[in-house]
Amino acid sequence: MKSNLLFSAFAITLLLFSSCSKVKNLVGKEERSSATGWAYNDPENGGFEYKKGYIQKTGPGLVFIEGGTFVLGRTQDDVMFEWNNMPRRVTLPSFYIDKTEVKNVNYLEYLHWTKRVFVDYPEVYKKALPDTMVWRSELAYNEPYVNNYLRHKAYSEYPVVGVSWEQASDFCEWRTDRVNERILIEKGILKENPDQRNENNFNTQAYLMGQYEGVVGTNLKDLNPDNEERRVRWSDGILLPKYRLPTEAEWEYAALATVGNSTDERIGDKKMFPWNGHWVRNDSKKHRGEMMANFSRGKGDFMGSAGALNDAGDVTVPVDSYWPNDFGLFCMAGNVNEWVADVYRPLSSYDVAEFNPYRGNVFKTPLLDEEGNIAEKDSLGRIRYRDQKDAELVNRVNYRTADNRNHRDGDLASSVVSETEWTNDELRTKGSSLMYLNAQGADNKTYNTLINDESRVYKGGSWKDRVFWLSPGARRFLDQKSSRDDIGFRCAMTHVGSPVEGK
Repeated sequence: MKSNLLFSAFAITLLLFSSCSKVKNLVGKEERSSATGWAYNDPENGGFEYKKGYIQKTGPGLVFIEGGTFVLGRTQDDVMFEWNNMPRRVTLPSFYIDKTEVKNVNYLEYLHWTKRVFVDYPEVYKKALPDTMVWRSELAYNEPYVNNYLRHKAYSEYPVVGVSWEQASDFCEWRTDRVNERILIEKGILKENPDQRNENNFNTQAYLMGQYEGVVGTNLKDLNPDNEERRVRWSDGILLPKYRLPTEAEWEYAALATVGNSTDERIGDKKMFPWNGHWVRNDSKKHRGEMMANFSRGKGDFMGSAGALNDAGDVTVPVDSYWPNDFGLFCMAGNVNEWVADVYRPLSSYDVAEFNPYRGNVFKTPLLDEEGNIAEKDSLGRIRYRDQKDAELVNRVNYRTADNRNHRDGDLASSVVSETEWTNDELRTKGSSLMYLNAQGADNKTYNTLINDESRVYKGGSWKDRVFWLSPGARRFLDQKSSRDDIGFRCAMTHVGSPVEGK
């Protein structure tokens, strides 16, 4: 009897062990390298980490935009006869873009943080300040907007204006760091640190490169048997890609939102505006006759007559006014023009690539010390970068120089001057190319043109523009250091992985 009991116990143990082995084998198949057969995430064989099924989370304020092919450029009559955005079919990968324009309260949060953290560098705060004087006009009483528009609570939900392209880009960088810092805090990896000062502030790249420690909560467990814990790596997929200005193609694609006019791959109705139809009033029964955007209807008419205001916007309006387009984006026409990332050239639609078109690339690399390590951070706690040198790129075939803002339009190869001893590096040092630096007039004098490597595109039309500029295909340009009372911006973010959301 006793022997039977021992045999039964042994049989049960063997069965359980066999079952566990099968489970382990099933798990092992999923966690083993298809190239080598070695197990992933196993400290016993080195601890190489890999997990399937990454899905990017949507950052605060953003909307997912599924990419695809579309006709970039103006497809309706060009009554201004500028011919600077000829139609061309291109394809964009999926991306994210802000649901609304950046609000005054968002920018005030940025100013508050900058002033509080960079106590020894007040010039950083001053550099970030919008130019409230853009509201002034020689023959108009606009002082109330100079004094109130940015900071008064009544305008908190209105779009920030008076920001240059450079200031908008700086805001995007700051936003990236604050969002990623919040992610690490919520995961318990970092603790909140309200005492950050000067160079001791969280910067995403500095953290990833080991140049920022912060107040550590609980680091990740390191499966490498040589270490007990480790910092978050970019490959973990925990941190989000950077916030940035959208490219011109991204902005135009998001504004058109042809996703609402397509069946399968067929677009049934080409849009002139972010909404359907060639009119600017709502044609639904409930809202019939109401304006679809904030713009100037005609000379001296910015909002219509009292008692029947047409768009109810004397200047700007709150960023979530009117109706969203088919991507769920507000005010992609009217309210304020918006900065985009691209350098302006009249023939950009012909020059740029068919996939993910963009003009403005300046390829950089981290600055290294004499020992080949990442150099110390700058005084603001940021990793220092430099432009790649032409000598470093002699064996490359996909690009041959770091600064490609004027590639094929203003660079040495496309210069109207046939004989010169200047190199591309020397041209960049002089601030522009021969083509745009030395424009000779009929009086034999040399003039600088407005088109150069610091001319940036803005789009969308504004509260003071006529309806013509509300078309997503319309484009204008301004120096990247300039600002106006009718230009704001919204941010974008790259989507990594599958172009389909949630995959």
